[in-house]
Amino acid sequence: MTMTMPDTAVAATAPLLEIRNLTKRFNAHGGGVVRAVENVSFSIGRGETFALVGESGCGKTTLTKLVLGLEKPTSGEILFHGADLATASSKAMHGYRRQAQAVFQDPYSSLNPRMRVSKIIAEPLMAHGIGDRDSQRARVLEMLDVVGLPKTAADLYPHEFSGGQRQRVAIARALSLKPAFMVLDEPISALDVSVRAQILNLLADIQDEFGLTYLIVAHDLALVEHFSSSVGVMYLGSMAELGPTESVFSHPKHPYTQALLASVPRPDPDHRAPVGVIYGEIGSAMAPPPGCKFHPRCPYAVDICKTTPPVDRELAPGQLVACHLAETIVPPVQSSIAPL
Repeated sequence: MTMTMPDTAVAATAPLLEIRNLTKRFNAHGGGVVRAVENVSFSIGRGETFALVGESGCGKTTLTKLVLGLEKPTSGEILFHGADLATASSKAMHGYRRQAQAVFQDPYSSLNPRMRVSKIIAEPLMAHGIGDRDSQRARVLEMLDVVGLPKTAADLYPHEFSGGQRQRVAIARALSLKPAFMVLDEPISALDVSVRAQILNLLADIQDEFGLTYLIVAHDLALVEHFSSSVGVMYLGSMAELGPTESVFSHPKHPYTQALLASVPRPDPDHRAPVGVIYGEIGSAMAPPPGCKFHPRCPYAVDICKTTPPVDRELAPGQLVACHLAETIVPPVQSSIAPL
């Protein structure tokens, strides 16, 4: 399934990040090849938030590692400001890592418990040789103010903070280099429900203030619906559906997207899921099913689905779907997912 965002869905300005036919395969122990990411393409405009969703094992984490330069692609392109990271030199990658930062899922494990907050936030500055001790200290205090923590927090250790406060420290660390792009890997899933909205509001405010571009990975579809501008639905390493979040969530075209959205509980006793539950487990990335990868679980599958990989088609402005039958399946109209 190769999916390329059409011109109608690309931001007016040139995309900050473009992924073109990206593929990553790993050699498995004992032989065999794991097809973690297969021919994935999408783009993210400056100032936008693009979300990746899908079941565990669909390739989201591998894709973000490729984007961050933590893994090398088997083939394909990762273009940042038009330059291909897949073939970039070590010096160019060092510059890219100053522009691209990450906030990870668990603030309890992503912060070094032996470091004071001041050193945690200043560590990226030291790694890139930016400023002296005084200017680094000033940047630390500035970032603490941006994320809503007092200056006194600089001299404390991570264990002296709540989970939400630790995530604010992690965000301050990511902001210290003043990046253009941030990967948010499940940024609120490890937090108490009472502070999740606070962190999302903080991320939204920071995005507006600094003009940041976000790539967010999430299982929480309510978060995706309310926080992202575009969404990509992955299944077994490939992109099943891609488009504006509002369009994909209100009129999902791919059977997998429909089932994924229908599985979200609604706080309404009269609500009935618009499609049936899909059965079975996600297939093996070492031996994906022939044809459409979703066909063993698809309630609409016909013979062509079992033999021929689908090509993507644009069925609504900016909304691409990799499904043989998407034009004939009547998509259910989805009600909004419960608020955060």
